[in-house]
Amino acid sequence: MTSKKTRRFDEVRPGESLPDLAIPITVALVASGAIATRDYFPGHHDLQAARELGSPHIFMNILTTSGLAQRYVEAWAGPLACFKDLKIKLGAPNYPGDTMTFSGEVLATDPARRTVDVALKGKNSMGNHVTGTATLVLP
Repeated sequence: MTSKKTRRFDEVRPGESLPDLAIPITVALVASGAIATRDYFPGHHDLQAARELGSPHIFMNILTTSGLAQRYVEAWAGPLACFKDLKIKLGAPNYPGDTMTFSGEVLATDPARRTVDVALKGKNSMGNHVTGTATLVLP
């Protein structure tokens, strides 16, 4: 779902759906996301430590989720979109072996500021892993 073309503000309408994006959740994604964000909490990379915490597997950290949410919205908006805000809330954990599928919808547009508000969610087999909103400025 990578867009090389930047969406123009005048092309976007409230109610418009963003294309879905399925992301396989792997051990490498969970562990490397934690390491890349300098989150060395054992539950994000050590299976035994995660199990001792009562978790069936290692689990994704919020910074990786945040990065994936931003990637999802920016892939739809294109490379010249300016990301202004991201607000997310975590729900069900992301465990390796599952898939998180992002979906989204344009909530509102503001012609004076050329901003677009987008609602997003990333759902896995247990329910919503992440829900939130993003605000972008489009050319």
